[in-house]
Amino acid sequence: MSTNLHIEIRKEKTFIYTGARAFDANLESVVFIHGAAMDHSVWVLPSRYFARHNINVLSIDLVGHGRSTGEPETSIEGMADWVIEVLDTIGIAKTAIVGHSMGSLVAFDVARRYTDRIRSLTLVGSALPMAVSDPLLNSSKANSHDAIDMLTYWGYSKAAQMGGNQSPGMWMVGGTMRLLENAAPGVLHNDLNACNEYRIDADQEPSVNVPTLLILGNRDIMTPPRNSTVLKQLLPNSRTTILDGSGHSLMAERPNLLLDALITNI
Repeated sequence: MSTNLHIEIRKEKTFIYTGARAFDANLESVVFIHGAAMDHSVWVLPSRYFARHNINVLSIDLVGHGRSTGEPETSIEGMADWVIEVLDTIGIAKTAIVGHSMGSLVAFDVARRYTDRIRSLTLVGSALPMAVSDPLLNSSKANSHDAIDMLTYWGYSKAAQMGGNQSPGMWMVGGTMRLLENAAPGVLHNDLNACNEYRIDADQEPSVNVPTLLILGNRDIMTPPRNSTVLKQLLPNSRTTILDGSGHSLMAERPNLLLDALITNI
């Protein structure tokens, strides 16, 4: 019998991977949010770890992604509101939240506007703003495979392009390519556009005083560490861990080091 959660949000089916453990209302929880056109599967290793260490895991397929039905939310704010609806439906008052890339913006926006619902925040491969180039936006709008090619090329360090998966016989770049290919037409453009349009005025925005960890790759050319300045300004209770040699796909390139870092903030 499956222990994963299948709930209904706005009359649409929502899939939540739990790390093969049943939800227990007496335990603390952690929510994982995937990046653009991806799904819960990018979080399998940390999901299984925390589930086996007595923490409820909710690795969410955002609406219109993976096994969740419905039309994708078109803005980061809309995705954040949707995540809160998930928490309300399950009955979670407060949780740790982790997001990668687009998911990091969603996690940040949840913490920014629903601060009392978040006990800790972890942003993986994050930057603010998270600008997307015109060639990538245009290719994704046309549903061209060029967009997937660009993302899989820019999303990994040079070394990872050559191999190096810690699971022998597995191809990191190819795995990401197949995951993006599985997304419904229009989802990738929707998500990239949402990232590109998300803007916060750091000089006028109040700070978010939530214990925060930024996990960044020093070989990341999509969200390089130097682009985290605004986030650090808005998150005064934050610290940063840099994963040496990793590009933007930190969960694939440095899975064990990423997990070690996550353990310190969940």
